[in-house]
Amino acid sequence: MTTGTRSPTTTRRTAGRLVAAAVAVVFLLVGVLGFIPGITTGYDQLTFAGHDSTAMLFGVFMVSILHNVVHLLFGVIGLAAARTPRGAFLFLVAGGAVYLVLWLYGLLVDHGSDANFVPVNTADNWLHLGLGAGMIALGLLIARPARTS
Repeated sequence: MTTGTRSPTTTRRTAGRLVAAAVAVVFLLVGVLGFIPGITTGYDQLTFAGHDSTAMLFGVFMVSILHNVVHLLFGVIGLAAARTPRGAFLFLVAGGAVYLVLWLYGLLVDHGSDANFVPVNTADNWLHLGLGAGMIALGLLIARPARTS
């Protein structure tokens, strides 16, 4: 007979899946917002990729078509991954690691060069650092799979 109560492990697994899904939805939302004039300033300057795209999400974060599509794909991957506790954990931790690598890329690349194909600016760099650290922390603290003995 079940009482309907959840063990701490089950609750953590469910919370991890919900957190991963919420993060994924935010990425989807950001990807869509990057294509909306007004929310994205300089929309007429939106290019496929590269530092020549001077469009800015919320007037702060550099975006391009490629940048927006990557956010959309990342969101879709996150929603798919959030279907299982292990997938949620991997999305948050591996995705966080990807954003930390993107933060390093943003620190090292000349923002005015062709190597800045994403494109990124200083605001993006700080956001990527926060996303990377935050996603990894959420993965480890909330979505970490239970240890088996």
